[in-house]
Amino acid sequence: MRITLERSNLLKSLNHVHRVVERRNTIPILSNVLLRSDGASLEMKATDLDLEITEATPAQVEQPGATTVPAHLLYDIVRKLPDGSEVLLATNAEGTAMTVASGRSKFSLQCLPQSDFPDLTAGSFSHTFRLKATDLKMLIDRTQFAISTEETRYYLNGIFVHTVENKGQLKLRAVATDGHRLARADVEAPGGSEGMPGIIIPRKTVSELQKLLDNPDVVVTVEVSDAKIRLTIGSIIMTSKLIDGTFPDYQRVIPANNDKELRVDCQSFAQAVDRVSTISSERGRAVKLALTEGQMTLTVNNPDSGSATEELPVGYDSDPLEIGFNAKYLLDITAQLTGGEAIFMLADPGSPTLVRDLAAEDALYVLMPMRV
Repeated sequence: MRITLERSNLLKSLNHVHRVVERRNTIPILSNVLLRSDGASLEMKATDLDLEITEATPAQVEQPGATTVPAHLLYDIVRKLPDGSEVLLATNAEGTAMTVASGRSKFSLQCLPQSDFPDLTAGSFSHTFRLKATDLKMLIDRTQFAISTEETRYYLNGIFVHTVENKGQLKLRAVATDGHRLARADVEAPGGSEGMPGIIIPRKTVSELQKLLDNPDVVVTVEVSDAKIRLTIGSIIMTSKLIDGTFPDYQRVIPANNDKELRVDCQSFAQAVDRVSTISSERGRAVKLALTEGQMTLTVNNPDSGSATEELPVGYDSDPLEIGFNAKYLLDITAQLTGGEAIFMLADPGSPTLVRDLAAEDALYVLMPMRV
């Protein structure tokens, strides 16, 4: 193999694929990126056996071929080369080493045969649909923070994506929960998604996908089956296994009869929570909200370091109420709110609270209270 390509193109594609590769691998080939040159492009592929990303980039191909080299090492080399330079990639006759040359810099990397590189066989997909990158990014951005990190409840370690009928319209819905908070977001269901299986997209796949959706003009092709998902984003193809489990009936935890309405200015509220929680213990992080007509008093008590209070004017005219929340969870939710005002629907100090974003009707959040 002998090819030349622009550093910027090579770096951009390597940046997309190398992140899939785990830093520590017991199987040497999984530390490598597969490089395959043909025609006028270089195709790169990386995998961790659960997730695979492939991307093609333009190249001048003198001699086609394929090999695998250490992914993070190649990325670091290319990253440190000067802007605007051209990079030559060439393998030796035996295929055991690859030269990376640019200007006066020259590196030699050990290769492993491409025949050893695993292929994440996709199989057939039952449903295919196209979705605007902005819609897919919105679904992820509004729900990702609520994904559970508790490995024992593995079926919560991802975002549950499914279609659902809401007010006579078919919606594509994303839901994530860790048992303490829940996030739900909807977009109009695209043609082809009707009757698709409900799927749980793993946390790592969600995180990598979020980084690839940087161009708002792109339309993403989504293919799903019971076990896999494949997303085509421009020249990038991402294939991932899905979490094999049953997502719980999340509708049961969304309160329907919370009758106490609280309206807050998102920015003022988030800043006040952030300020008073400075004093909270890392472990507890509880903030108490005391509500009276037109006013909220936020209080944090930490037996080790002291206490903090702050008063905030709010829209509230129900019975006085005291309720406690985890400050970090409150801040996570307010960070998702796009409008100036948020509505909290409350019941009592022990029941879940519903949070709505006035500017985004298709999103809602549920937060479990804490004892304070």
